[in-house]
Amino acid sequence: MEKRRMLRAKQRFFEQNGGLLLQQQLGSLAASGVAFKIFSEEEVSKATDGFAEARVLGRGGHGVVYRGSLADGSTVTVKRSRVVEEKQLREFSREMLILSQINHRNVVKLLGCCLEVQVPMLVYEYVPNGSLHRYIHGGGAGAGEGLSPADRLRVAAESADALAYMHSSASPPILHGDVKSANILLDAGLTAKVSDFGASRLAPAADEAEVATLVQGTCGYLDPEYLLTCQLTSKSDVYSFAVVLLELLTGRKAFCPPPDSAAGSQDDDDDDDDRSLAFFFLTAAHKGRHREIMDGWVREEVGGEVLDNAAELVMQCLSMAGEERPTMKEVADRLAGMRSRASDS
Repeated sequence: MEKRRMLRAKQRFFEQNGGLLLQQQLGSLAASGVAFKIFSEEEVSKATDGFAEARVLGRGGHGVVYRGSLADGSTVTVKRSRVVEEKQLREFSREMLILSQINHRNVVKLLGCCLEVQVPMLVYEYVPNGSLHRYIHGGGAGAGEGLSPADRLRVAAESADALAYMHSSASPPILHGDVKSANILLDAGLTAKVSDFGASRLAPAADEAEVATLVQGTCGYLDPEYLLTCQLTSKSDVYSFAVVLLELLTGRKAFCPPPDSAAGSQDDDDDDDDRSLAFFFLTAAHKGRHREIMDGWVREEVGGEVLDNAAELVMQCLSMAGEERPTMKEVADRLAGMRSRASDS
């Protein structure tokens, strides 16, 4: 009796999460060369040793990420979310169909999902070197000085390429919604892979204005215009990416007290501004002191002209008005140019 009740519950969740639609589409996905699988709860549980603590790769406000081993011996990443909005559940199967077809070397590949649980679980390719945040700020193998200035520019350019692809080449366009250094992973060759489209959404059509009921994102990276309007746009990703670029150029975290006062002292009641890397940079840049807050190794290796170009790009991306910011495609193209000039210097 208990087993029958559990089977009914799994079937109910499977249908609620759009499993029937996905099942119908698997054949056409396979025919187009897309390897996407609907995993059973038993398969995912076995892959993670019953969601064992030893398998945990990371925890966040939305859930837990595990390292999994499939029956064929391949290693994967399993994202087990705690909660999901009802609207996201209604659109889940449609988003899975679109995300499963994303094929870009700098985007973490979605391999499949598990639908027979209340909150769907996602299965991604495993990226061994962990997050860019851990790599440049500590806590990971090779943390800190392991990422050379040339590698930092390359990682920035690769990440920008990935976001530009999602904004401009995916059909329909996909917004990330939570761009940050913790959501950029590094593979065995330190190639960047943008991950965690947990906050992502399909871009609304031109005549639709999608207003969020709850602003999502991470402190230090959040677009101030998004905070005011509750409307996520491609330019919100541009703002957040600029903060990641600053992390790479300065070695500083997105949100913490600056270690020195190159930008000048701040009033005690401006704590949030004082702790924001974006505000700290803008204050220094307006005084013409942006080079002073850059990482010393970066200053030596990339040259003053590239630093000035990068600072100008960041300032444009951090504009309070989204319409004044460049597109991710423009950002990617300009970073490619900077990489070329830096290698020539």
